[in-house]
Amino acid sequence: MPNEEFLPFSRPTISQEAIDEVVACIRSGWITTGPRVKQFEEDLKSYCSAPHALALSSATAGLHLVLATLKLQPGDEVITTPMTFAATLNTIVLTGGKPVLVDVEPGTYNMDISRIEQAITKHTRAIMPVHFAGLPVDLDPLYDIAKRHNLRVIEDAAHAIGTRYKDRRIGSFGDIQVFSFHPNKNMTTGEGGCVVTRDGDMASDVALLRFHGMDREAWNRFGKKGNQHYEIIAPGFKYNMMDMQAALGLHQLKQLDGFIKRRTELALRYQKFLAGWPQLSLPRTPAYSHLHAWHLYTPLIKAETAGMDRDAFMQGMKERNIGTGLHYRAVHLYPYYREHFGFKRGDFPNAEAVSDGIVSLPLFPLMTDADQDRVVAAMADLFKRS
Repeated sequence: MPNEEFLPFSRPTISQEAIDEVVACIRSGWITTGPRVKQFEEDLKSYCSAPHALALSSATAGLHLVLATLKLQPGDEVITTPMTFAATLNTIVLTGGKPVLVDVEPGTYNMDISRIEQAITKHTRAIMPVHFAGLPVDLDPLYDIAKRHNLRVIEDAAHAIGTRYKDRRIGSFGDIQVFSFHPNKNMTTGEGGCVVTRDGDMASDVALLRFHGMDREAWNRFGKKGNQHYEIIAPGFKYNMMDMQAALGLHQLKQLDGFIKRRTELALRYQKFLAGWPQLSLPRTPAYSHLHAWHLYTPLIKAETAGMDRDAFMQGMKERNIGTGLHYRAVHLYPYYREHFGFKRGDFPNAEAVSDGIVSLPLFPLMTDADQDRVVAAMADLFKRS
């Protein structure tokens, strides 16, 4: 087993057509924001059935810009989950807000909707759910709460491009969604992300802020019919996507549903093969209708029955040439959030239990059944299962 080739936990699927598109982009001489980004945005609007899609350098940039448009004041609060990547909370802090956390459901790792209302105060401005691993949060009751309290909803959909909730694609309804196109996500532009919204004013603000607060983009200024003069309408950021990135995205988006189909096949194979193992707690899915995008497959290692903790399991898999990932440590346990917001272990016991045991097993469209059989065999060897 140690002599076998290393199997990573994730690997992007890049078609020859996408590679050719990137090469054509480079040869065109126009590699930064330009016509391919515009086409990618049109394709995203069509895919999401949304009036506005704004391509950006990352999902983190998207969260940052959306929150910036809310013009948070000192003391303003945004409710979110501790079971997420740090960018979710970092962007709240960077825009002047205070993150308020609610615990997660033990089996889905998604925000526990029943806990949201008790976290709302007169300072609450928005709710930021995270569709963990591509599993949609129960959005109907969440939006009911937001409507009753006049709150914005910013869906951190970094894991959820292609996810469906009750036969509606994430991005096709609701307030605001922010998607990620990082290489380990369900589709990639190398790095990148986008904001999708039905709010025209917010879309205009995000479009302005993503490129220095400039009233026109470079590709409109430097073309034959362009004008070099521009105005700075607001102090903005440098968060634009490049055409080289969009060249990948144009073809990745066409393949996305096929990627998700294969991910689902692999995830269900894991569920079948690992069912009943006392060393593991497997991810559960809710009763409401949905399509899970399976960005990640994340069981929990039960240290008391596995004979090892999660970190020892990851090391053991590495020794067997199997890559794994850690998504995620609960954010409230990081030093910055403990020291600045007074969070401590014990505040969110469900998230902490997930954080202590969670591991991402290999899952990507190019993975074969034989690759997955290797993973399961390595786990059985590590747990000394006959």
